[in-house]
Amino acid sequence: MKLDKHPQAEALIFDLDGTLSDSLPVHIATWHKVCEHYQCKFDESIVPELTGMPTVKFAERIIADNNLKGADPEEMARMKQQTFWKSVDLLKPHNKVVDLVYRYHGKIPMAVGTGASRRSAELQLETLGLTRYFDAIVTADDVTEHKPFPQTFLRCAELVKVTPNKCHVLEDGEMGMQAARAAGMHLTDVRPFTEN
Repeated sequence: MKLDKHPQAEALIFDLDGTLSDSLPVHIATWHKVCEHYQCKFDESIVPELTGMPTVKFAERIIADNNLKGADPEEMARMKQQTFWKSVDLLKPHNKVVDLVYRYHGKIPMAVGTGASRRSAELQLETLGLTRYFDAIVTADDVTEHKPFPQTFLRCAELVKVTPNKCHVLEDGEMGMQAARAAGMHLTDVRPFTEN
């Protein structure tokens, strides 16, 4: 099975973490470091459930699961992001997905629609050498309703000037897949192409 765009797609929209970027091991290691600081446990089983959500949603869940009274989710999220940014050089691309970017660059518009912050997204794309391939980047900082709501992907479609039903989303997270369906876009679950 080969990863390719939908025949009717006139634009490609890529999730970032877990789709373009093999960032999951770095994110998990970062959360463990943050939880050491807070003297709590990071339960890795929450990752599939929350993938695609902003960092603060993970922090809220960790605080609730560990009953950390008085802990500020915004502060925990800031610490996590800063720790992640220091580890960005450990990132690797998901080559089969990135090959699709190379194949369609200059042929159809492409965007990134991510639950990551603007800084995190830009650092990852820069580290992977992918920034110049995208016509638009929509981050958690650019929308008010995050995945599983469709706003991230609808904003991508608006920026690349292609109607949603002619956009093709490539995504690894359940929340992002729900968002793509809600936006009325073609969807590919990239997980079969990103597993080692």
